[in-house]
Amino acid sequence: MEYDRSNAKSHARATMRGIWAAANTPFLSDGAIDEEGFRRNVDHWIDDLGIEGLFVAGKQGEFFSMSIEERKRLFELSVTAAGGRAQTIVSCSDQNMDVVIELALHAQACGADYIVVHAPVLHFLSAQDETLLRYYQTIASKVDIGMALWSHPDSGYLMSPDLCNRLADIETVVAIKYSVPREMYKNLTQLADDRILVSTASESEWLDNILELDWRLYLCSSPPYTLQSRVDRRMRQYTDLAFAGKAEEARAVRDSLEPVRKALRDTRPPEKMFAHQKYWQELLGQVGGPVRSPLLELTEDEKRATREAFEACGLQT
Repeated sequence: MEYDRSNAKSHARATMRGIWAAANTPFLSDGAIDEEGFRRNVDHWIDDLGIEGLFVAGKQGEFFSMSIEERKRLFELSVTAAGGRAQTIVSCSDQNMDVVIELALHAQACGADYIVVHAPVLHFLSAQDETLLRYYQTIASKVDIGMALWSHPDSGYLMSPDLCNRLADIETVVAIKYSVPREMYKNLTQLADDRILVSTASESEWLDNILELDWRLYLCSSPPYTLQSRVDRRMRQYTDLAFAGKAEEARAVRDSLEPVRKALRDTRPPEKMFAHQKYWQELLGQVGGPVRSPLLELTEDEKRATREAFEACGLQT
């Protein structure tokens, strides 16, 4: 790491900026990780799309279908594939805290820049703040690498802004992917912006968050590589315009992407988000590949509808 635990927050504030994408994990037909396909995607995302950070082995990456050793291998692969051209934040999320710590130690050893840890499912609890505070304090006490929190409805609850404000005092907590209603993340930004980088995965809200909340970090989901191509980098374009204070120009570019967003949204079958995204990536020339069981693949009719919407949405390829 290029920092130690005592300056993790200041290092993140200085370097954790721009557009970070949640990477998919391409698999081969036999279920193995497609390492060459992953490298090809990383090269495209960094060199052609200008993505500044990669979120690896998260939900988007189907971590829940992988063994611990496969997740460790993906950490190593992401660090070498990025090769210093972009930063890496790797998901150590797991229901077993020993596994979280094992993965975090491996991330630290193999050269990842940061880790992210999803708020766990907590069975039979309804007032979980003290448990969560102890959970993240324990993880932080075992490793020196900077940690991002992640609160999402999948946990069965949302961490409150007040709790996140307390968690922001932990020495190595540097950021949060806060997948919550906008009023909640606005509140947290006001409470804790001096100690933690607040972000959310909604691309549709990203521009407003730059202009209204002075955010400089998009952490993270798939739009950076599903709404863009090598010759059509409108998310990158409107982000740079907004960073330069050119709000109206940025809004015009952001709004021009609505047909692409609509094509993605309207053709995504229920329960098939992963397969749909991977097929969309293939239409863009990226490596998608199959999903792992028990996730569902697209039917031929669903592929045809997606392909027709893709060809009509105005995204240049």
